[in-house]
Order: sequence, then structure tokens, then C-alpha cells
Amino acid sequence: MDFVLFIIGLAAIIKGADWLTDGAASIARHFGIPTIVVGLTIVAMGSSAPELVVSVMSAIEGNVDMALGNVVGSNIFNILAIMGITAMVSPVIVDRANVLYDVPFLILSSVCLAIAAFDTFINGSNATNSISRTDGLLLLCIFSIFMSYTMAIARNNKHREPVGNANADKEVTSVGNAADSSVESNEDATMKPMKAVLLCIVGLACLIAGGDMLVDGASGIASSLGVSQSIIALTIVSSGTSAPELAASVMAARKGDTAMALGNVVGSVVFNVFFVLGCAATVCPLGIGGVSVTDIVVLLVASITLWAFCKFGNTFYTITRIEGTVMVLMAIAYYAYLILNI
Repeated sequence: MDFVLFIIGLAAIIKGADWLTDGAASIARHFGIPTIVVGLTIVAMGSSAPELVVSVMSAIEGNVDMALGNVVGSNIFNILAIMGITAMVSPVIVDRANVLYDVPFLILSSVCLAIAAFDTFINGSNATNSISRTDGLLLLCIFSIFMSYTMAIARNNKHREPVGNANADKEVTSVGNAADSSVESNEDATMKPMKAVLLCIVGLACLIAGGDMLVDGASGIASSLGVSQSIIALTIVSSGTSAPELAASVMAARKGDTAMALGNVVGSVVFNVFFVLGCAATVCPLGIGGVSVTDIVVLLVASITLWAFCKFGNTFYTITRIEGTVMVLMAIAYYAYLILNI
């Protein structure tokens, strides 16, 4: 029964996020809000809505292990599994600006998470490892800076010339423009304002109800298997809530738009730490619990590996199929480690 509840909840939050994003984007276009703003806010937040709902609902219900484990696990899955699978489908051509500005933000998010989470490394052994409300508010402040920066870059330099692949003859976009492109591709799918409002309401209701069912189901699964909630969050929950990013990135790669795939992953990781975790910690301080130093170190290594493959890989500014395979193998090794240490 717990597994059924988990599946129904996961399906509800994924579909709810889709409906909420479509409805909100349609309303924004109806009122003449620029497409770039819609892409950087509504679409980007919509893709992270499953993680946001699960983490905040977990924090409200006191399941802090699941709230933090969901974010850490989702980011590891996004970087290693999703980016690796995407590169295996089609080599990812990386814009120079992505390497200089966007991917370093991804590394910064992992560093900020480590600093916020492990207080004993900074304040000594007498401190308690937790992400406090103050940490949460600081993460939200950094998120607002990131959003301002991304909007400014996207507005002033909407298209960038790709580097490092002689066969690449089309323009690629940054993190912000990747989200913007997804809005532009759906601009023709307009709907009446009342239908859009109704879609937003139904989507929000599905997110809330689905998040509640998923958290309850995952907690029940953890209890029945005799494992910690953090393990379930780092594996099943995180990979489930990252399903929209996986589907979007693979589809983008199949269509040759690998820049959108990279933007989707980088944007999701940054959103998860600064916005999702910031909101969850502001609602309720998060004890570290079952999320270990190893999990955070894996996230840091994954972030640095993505940047290194972008900049110093076999093909300059390209993540090749071989490098993608290496990232997938790293993900498999991490999940094997979690299973063997239950």
C-alpha cells in the first residue's frame, strides 16, 4: 500500500507541476509578461516543483531526513545520471559562458550546501550539524542574486556562439535561455484565461496532495524495509522527483539541443539548493540526520567533474559520450555504495 501511495503521489506532483507551469505561463503571456521572464521564473520553478513540494512537506511533517536527502539525492542524480545519459545520447556542446559563469554557480551551490550543513567543521565539535532558518534565508538571498544575474545575462546576450565543435553551426543558449526556449516552443499552445487559471488551481492541488502522499508512502516504505528515510530520499524519492528533468534533457539531446539539456540540469541543481532547500529550512530547521559527509562529498565531486569535463575533456567545451558513460558509472557506484551500507 505504501508503494502504491508513493507512485500515485509521484504521478500527481509530476502532472501537477506540468499543469501549473502551462497555466501560469499562459497567464503571464496573456498579460504581456516577457517570455524571458516567464522562462526564468515560472518554467524553471515548475521543473523544480516536485523537489520543492516534497522537501517542504517533509519539513512541515518533521521528516527532515527526507527533506535534505531529497535535495542532495536529486542533485547527484541530475549531475551524474541525467547529464551522463544525455551525453551518451548526444555529445553535449558547451557554450564558453556556461563554463565561465553557469557551471561554477553549480559548484557554488554544492559548496554553500556543505558549509550550511556541517557546522562542526566551522564551529567545532560542540556545534550541531543542521541547516537553520538563518541558513535558509541566506540561501534564498543567494538565489535572488542568481536569478538577477541570469536574467541580466539572458536579456543582454540572448544568443551565444558555441565553441569547440567545428560541426556545430547553430546558436546555443545559457541556463536562462534554455528555460526561455522551452517557453518559446509552447507559445502557440495558448489557452483562455479562465482555463489557465483553472489549470493552475488543479495543478497546485495535485502538487500539494501528491506531495503529501509521496512523503507518507516513502516514509512507510522506509519503515517496512527497516532503512532510514534518508536512504529512501537519496535513492527512490530523489530519482522519482527528477524524472521531469531526465525526460526533458534526453528529449532535448535527441533533438540536438544539448545546450538546453545542460541548462536544465544546472538550473535545477541551483534551484534545489538555493530555493528548495532555502524554503524548506525557513519553514523548519533541518537536522542533517542520515545525510552523511560522504553524500555531500559525492555531490561536490560530481559538480567539479561536470565542470572539468566541460573545460578539460577530450574535446574542448564538449561532454563526450565516453565522459557521459563515466558519469553514469559514478552514479551507479554511488547507489551501490548506499545499498551495500544499508
